[in-house]
Amino acid sequence: MTSPTSDPRDLRTQLETLTTEAFRPELADIDRLPTLDLARLMNAEDTTVPAAVSRRLPEIAAAIDAVAERMAKGGRLVYAGAGTAGRLGVLDASECPPTFNTGAGQVVGLIAGGPAAMVTSSEGAEDSPELAAADLDALALTADDTVVGVSASGRTPYAVGAVRHARTRGALTIGLACNENSALASAADHGIEIVTGPELLTGSTRLKAGTAQKLVLNMISTLTMIRLGKTYGNLMVDVRASNAKLRARSHRIVAQATGADDQEIEAALTAADGETKNAILILLTHVDAPTAARLLDRSGGRLRTALEAAAMSSEG
Repeated sequence: MTSPTSDPRDLRTQLETLTTEAFRPELADIDRLPTLDLARLMNAEDTTVPAAVSRRLPEIAAAIDAVAERMAKGGRLVYAGAGTAGRLGVLDASECPPTFNTGAGQVVGLIAGGPAAMVTSSEGAEDSPELAAADLDALALTADDTVVGVSASGRTPYAVGAVRHARTRGALTIGLACNENSALASAADHGIEIVTGPELLTGSTRLKAGTAQKLVLNMISTLTMIRLGKTYGNLMVDVRASNAKLRARSHRIVAQATGADDQEIEAALTAADGETKNAILILLTHVDAPTAARLLDRSGGRLRTALEAAAMSSEG
């Protein structure tokens, strides 16, 4: 197991053991290749990533179930990483509110160096586990929260420090790395190691490793939200029609779920104050808006459960 170190000699030794940092002699002359051949080579490299992810699906699924259990109690999902890994976490977190109507602060992305590091390199910040602890303390972690440390190498001090500090606060922890026997996975309750191998450009982990991390983060957020009832089948029914584009999307989702005509859909969305799930419930069960809201509230926001409750009530 590798562990973070600040000694330059130790760090060089560690990097030499990481598959994500390995040099591939057979690619030493790729700069001489025609662009189309380079594109084919890079594309072939990228096709290996989903298979690497598939080998860790049991670990990913177990982590997701644990996250969903805590979020159902009001817990938060927090990503913590540096550089590319941190940016991917912030990206995933920022896309949850428009996709799943998550509340403010329900899914959080922390990047070493703060928001400025999203667009400007802040590489020195990744070496500070103390910075990770301070960032997490600002969130006042609870036992219902989950912290996901993300690091291609699996040794980044900020990510490892975040996971270790979160465990002292009783939070659930996940360590996502792209090397085996990583300090990050070892430190976490759930270690997920997606071994993507050496990169096309030596050590450029924004490539295959970054792609693997994006795929796994997509799974963690999306499948957790499915488990929380944020979807109905494969429809994003927790989208709230707050602007023209989202209202058009909500209209289409309601149409796909109910088969109602445009006039009925617009009337239901208006009555439901733009809430897609409520509009679907109104149209499928013929209840009024306040009743739809009560049914969803009693069902924990799960549309399918609310539909079943409405059906049982009408039968009774």
